[in-house]
Amino acid sequence: MINSNLESLAPQELWKNFAALNAVPRASKKEERVIAFMMDFGKSLGLEVSKDQVGNVLIKKSATIGMEDCKTIVLQSHLDMVHQKNNDTVFDFDTQGIDMFIDGDWVKANGTTLGADNGIGVATIMTILASTDLPHPAIEALFTIDEETGMTGAMGLQAGVLSGEILLNLDTEEDNEIDIGCAGGIDVTASKTYKEEASPSGAVAFEISVKGLNGGHSGIEIHKGLGNANKIMNRLLFKSYDQFGLQIASLNGGSLRNAIPRESVAVVIVSSEYENNFAEDLAPLISNIQLEFKTVDPGLTISIEKLTTVPAQVIPVVDQEQLIQAIYAAQNGVYRVSPDFEDLVETSNNIARVTVGKGNINIQCLTRSSVESSKMDLAQSLQATFELAGFKVVFSGSYPGWTPNPNSDILDVLKRIYKEQHQEEPAVVACHAGLECGILGTNYPEMDMISFGPTILGAHSPAERVSVSSVQKFWEFVKQILKEIPKK
Repeated sequence: MINSNLESLAPQELWKNFAALNAVPRASKKEERVIAFMMDFGKSLGLEVSKDQVGNVLIKKSATIGMEDCKTIVLQSHLDMVHQKNNDTVFDFDTQGIDMFIDGDWVKANGTTLGADNGIGVATIMTILASTDLPHPAIEALFTIDEETGMTGAMGLQAGVLSGEILLNLDTEEDNEIDIGCAGGIDVTASKTYKEEASPSGAVAFEISVKGLNGGHSGIEIHKGLGNANKIMNRLLFKSYDQFGLQIASLNGGSLRNAIPRESVAVVIVSSEYENNFAEDLAPLISNIQLEFKTVDPGLTISIEKLTTVPAQVIPVVDQEQLIQAIYAAQNGVYRVSPDFEDLVETSNNIARVTVGKGNINIQCLTRSSVESSKMDLAQSLQATFELAGFKVVFSGSYPGWTPNPNSDILDVLKRIYKEQHQEEPAVVACHAGLECGILGTNYPEMDMISFGPTILGAHSPAERVSVSSVQKFWEFVKQILKEIPKK
């Protein structure tokens, strides 16, 4: 449902379009409804609308009077959003629109991701397409699909579809930054099967829960030292096996590869002789972990609850040892900082999802790097770690980074406009997120690309929020850029 409060914000049409977009469920790989929404929007304006073979939507708009001799620009954002919610939030992403509210200078969602990533970019382009009084050159508005879980939209865009010479990607999250490069990524998946064995007699069962972590974007926020629920759970399991002979019946941690995992839940058994002191003896370790993360994750809770029913089957000890040791050894977080760009994470890994049960173990990672050889070095390090523990490892979804071009002509335009508007220089950066520019550049190598956006915090988590004043700043920036696109 559209939240009417947002429509009172300026710029009114942009927020109206964002609210309308957020009324449409748009999970990655489930974009049918938002594709139809965007095509209907373009057709309602009488513009040329098309959809390619993978589902990307292209809407073309002619130049306004007096700007016909300027270079054609591609305005690009992605339609999908990350679907994450708090454990106690009742919400169906497949049927419900995002429930939004205004909190001071921030627009937030009630217990879910907001979709400002990349919904504000989409809404901005919609506002430009619908405008009748904004000067602009010829526009090709490209709305890609599935950016968040594989970038298959950008990968599937064929050469020759676009004719624009300049691409403005509206998908970064600090309003004082202009991005000229980004990280590539690769999915690393480790899996193995095991033969379940019967729980021994005289066992008692417990549920161990790790919850309340902030989570967040596994690229942009990987350097913050945020807690990873899978790594924290693994510490508890390692200690419990060593001290109590614990065995795992099931384990479910994390959700999406591109989100730092916030929660993990394990059902385990121990001998009845430990029934009364299992939780008590783990209390010092739990206190230490909470102390380690008190600054970045003050909401972290670790609970141990005795269950009334003992699971019938558990993972064998050998397979369990291999699992716990492999996760302990596997790299998580920053692997290498760039020697060429100050404060830029070059290479990292997120142990995003760990599941155990019914004879199957699955570990999903997302490895990122702005250097292709370093990306593969870390991926192969993970491969070696998991294969030593008897796992089968598969690489998939690899996509390239975006090599910075400090001599970009459009960069010079944006830097000048930003300084004129704010009396200070923008930060020209490369980011550790995956932007589509690198992929699009493979088929359009001569296109001059830049990326920028308003301030969005907590992306890929229910703490996601976007600054109202920053969106206003961003909108004024975009409007002036459109006026000053160079001539052909």
